[in-house]
This record gives sequence, C-alpha cells and structure tokens, in this order.
Amino acid sequence: MTPHPAGRPEKRPTPTSAPTHTAPATTAPAPAPRAGWREWSALAVLVLPVLIVSIDLTVLSFALPAISESLAPTGTQLLWIVDGYSLAIAGLLVTMGSLGDRFGRRKLLLIGGTGFATVSALAALADTAESLVAARVALGIFGATLMPSTLSLLRSTFHDRNQRRTAFAIWAGGFAAGSALGPVVGGYLLEHFWWGSVFLMNIPVMVVLLVLGPVFLRESRNPVAGRIDVVSVVLSIAALTALVYVLKSLAKSVGHGLDATPVLLLLTGLVLGLVFVRRQHRLAEPLLQVDLFRIPVFRSAVLANLMSVLGMTGMLFATSQYLQLVLGLAPMDAGLLLLPGAVVSIVASLVAARLARRHPLHVLIPVGLLLGTTGYAVAATLGAGTDGVLVPAIQLGVAFVVLSAGAGLAETLTNDAILSTAPAERSGAASAISETAYEVGAVLGTTLLGSLLNAVYRSSISVPATASGEQAAAAAETLGAATRVASELPTGGPELLVSAREAFATGLDVTSLAGALLTATAAWMVWRTLRPRTTATTPARPVESVPA
Repeated sequence: MTPHPAGRPEKRPTPTSAPTHTAPATTAPAPAPRAGWREWSALAVLVLPVLIVSIDLTVLSFALPAISESLAPTGTQLLWIVDGYSLAIAGLLVTMGSLGDRFGRRKLLLIGGTGFATVSALAALADTAESLVAARVALGIFGATLMPSTLSLLRSTFHDRNQRRTAFAIWAGGFAAGSALGPVVGGYLLEHFWWGSVFLMNIPVMVVLLVLGPVFLRESRNPVAGRIDVVSVVLSIAALTALVYVLKSLAKSVGHGLDATPVLLLLTGLVLGLVFVRRQHRLAEPLLQVDLFRIPVFRSAVLANLMSVLGMTGMLFATSQYLQLVLGLAPMDAGLLLLPGAVVSIVASLVAARLARRHPLHVLIPVGLLLGTTGYAVAATLGAGTDGVLVPAIQLGVAFVVLSAGAGLAETLTNDAILSTAPAERSGAASAISETAYEVGAVLGTTLLGSLLNAVYRSSISVPATASGEQAAAAAETLGAATRVASELPTGGPELLVSAREAFATGLDVTSLAGALLTATAAWMVWRTLRPRTTATTPARPVESVPA
C-alpha cells in the first residue's frame, strides 16, 4: 500500500460507497501482444534474403575451383572475389540501417531485393576475374540494404520476448539452412552447368520476396530519424577498406619481402577509425551508436557474433577447396559431406532459444565459441590425404559439425542480445551493428585466415624447373592454378600436384590452429566480461540471457 502523508488519517469507505483501494507503488507492465499467423508469415518472408545471402556465400566457396580454372584469377583476386561482397556489405550496413530507419525498412528491403536479383544475373555472365569482382562488390552494396532491414523488421513484428527469441532462432537458422542447401544445390549445378549458374539461384528467391513482401510486411521507420552524415559514411568505408587491404598485402608479401605500403595503410586505417569514433561521439544523430558498446552484454555479443562467423567462413573457404582439389571429391559429394554440419547449426539455433530461458549468457556464448575452438582443433591434423580419402573426409566432416553447432548457438543468442539492449526506435542501427559484426567476421574469416592459408601455401610449394616463369607464379598463387599448370607440363606435373596438395594441407593445419586460438581467446574475453561480479555486500547474480 502507498503510505499516506504524515498527520492525515486513512479514509475509510462508507457503507453506501464502493470500497476504495490505494494504487500500488508499481504496476506490472501490460503483456506484449503476441504474434499471429500474419506475423509468422512475415517471418517466413524475412528469412528469404537471409537464406539467399548464406547460399550465395556457401555456393561461392564451392565454386572457387571452377572459377579458378575458368577465369584464372590471382590469389589476391580470388580473395577479392570472396571479400568484395562481404567488404561492401560491412562498409555500408550501418549506413543502410540508418537509411531504413529514416525512409522505411520495408522499402529499403524491396529496393535491395530488386538490385540483388539484377546484379546476380550480371555476376553469372562475368567473363573476367575483374568483372566478377565488380559484380560481387555490387552484390554487396545491395546485400547491405537487405540484412539490417530483415532484423529491424523482425523486431518491429515480434513484441513478445519469448516469441521474438524464437523468431531470432528461426532467422539465424536461415543462415544455417543456406549453408545446408548451398553445397548440395550448388554442387548439382556445378556438375551439370557452368559456374555462373550458382548466381542465378538468387533470382527466383528475390522474385518471391518482391511479391510477398508488400503483402505480409508492415512498413517500419523511426519517426525522429536524423540526417545521414556523409563524412561518417566515407570514414567508415575508408577505414575498413584500408585495414582489410593490409591483411591482403601482408599475405602477398610472404616470400617477396615487406614494403612500406602495408604499414602506411595500417596507420591510415587506424587513424580513420579513430576519427570516425570521435565524430560519432560529437554528432547529435551519429551514424553508429558507439555508446552502445559501453554495455557489457552488447559489446560481448557483438564480439561473439563476429568470431563465430569468422570461424564458420574461414573454415568454409579452406575446406571447400581441400575437399575438391586435395581429396578429389566432386562438388556434390563435398556438399553432402558438409550437410550434417549445416543441419546441426539449424538445430543449435533452435535449441539456443530454449537454453536461454534457463542459462545465462556468460555460460552459453563462451560454450558456443569453445565448440568452434574444438572444431578447428579436430581439423588441425588433416594432412594431404595421401593415405586415403575416407579418414580425412570424415575428420573434416566431424570438425565442421562441431564448429557449426557452436556457431548456431552463438549467433542466435548474440543477435537477440544486441537488439534487446538497443532502444526500439534505433532497431535499424542496432541490427546494422549486428550485421556489420557478421559481415566483418566473414571478411576476416576469408581475409585473415584465407591470407594465412595462402601465405603458408606459397612458402611451402615446390615448382619443378620445367615450368615457365608465368606458370611457376600461377602455381604458387592458388591450388586451383597449380592443378591447371600440372596438367599443362610435359614433365613434372604429378610432382607439382603432390607438392601443391601437401602445401595446401599444411596451410590448412596452420590456419586451423590460428582459428582455434582466436575463438578460444574470444570465449575467454566474453566470459570475463559477462561473468557475475561479487562484492563484500552484494551476492553474485547470473547475467540474464537478454535485458528485460
């Protein structure tokens, strides 16, 4: 009961009047409205762009050997074919999230779907490595309009906390489903059609999105969204591009000597990043809500999201080539081998929603990351398959299952935590941060671990004297190029092929150890940040799965 003012007696009800009750000091908030069939139908529509982006990334990993043989890209171009897409997304996600907040998230989603379908056709028809890189960058630009819109629309659609967490699990499962469908469908296409057919898969899915989106998705925007700061946009893109290019330059310099360019780019990227952060603090309407990173749950969730995706994409980049070019599996067989891991990721995403009701984040997220560490450790001793194909293939399949389980667990919880800590009116910006972490993780997975793999491969391969200078340079760039050169040599071809496969296997072992170290370090950092604190007077309290 609310206490009465001092000196005033409590008023008692008269027999002829209804009893009067004093209002309680606090009232329970009204329950959030629960989703119905229209909202769940909207979720199915929102999963479509997530599904196709995941398929696009997975299929491309399996198409790399065919692309290497057809377009003969250099090692750096091969990385840019993968990274140009993720880099464009990572650089523009925050901007596109803010645009969606201002002009409408559904509108931005449909614009992105139209552009994504159009550029997919152009990527399928690319006839040079340069044109494919350009198409991949354009795909990334339109992909940046898709991803933050799906998450922010998901939040505005599901208000009940448990239903929203389940929706997040299904949304995250869309990535895993894409990983499952990509290798199988892509493997079939690669065995029966040319490599460009893998991009044509995007078009019918985007058409369905464009037809059903206006029917089931309600428009959502921030009514008080401010202007877009162009200077911040330029700073964010320039800083990220410079830092990623540093990693590529360092990998390429192995065996050739290090010049001053990577050092200058590193300093430039760091300075631009610092200027960007300081500018966000001064702006009334910042492009990136950097203050959100002061919240331990938010900061740790972003880090875990980035690292789980880094582990997944880094392994996909390497294993797709290992299975096909080292072990000699057909694309379809390689896809089927990794299918159990993708299915486990879907299951882990759905189980995560239930686990979060009983266990705190400081336990679940590090467990997910440590599963990634275990997966990398299992893959760290594959070898070149000279003693047979079955054992290393099974070993790699098991490694991918364990790693995928950890990624599915971590991604669901981190996306839920990131959006739950942000104000509802800034859901576009928060979802953009979540997706930026995802895409930066994808960039680092292929750039950091892929560059390390290429560096070890380049320093370990032995090219026979019968190869010309041009052939020797090509063989030292990628395993796909070495396979092509081996078939062209009059003598020494088998020796080159054996050396290239052993060099690639050595690179995969080193890369796996690096991935294990990175994910283990991230698990320790997340646990240390989120673990319950105790004081002399306050008992320990577990960290909630997400803030109320």
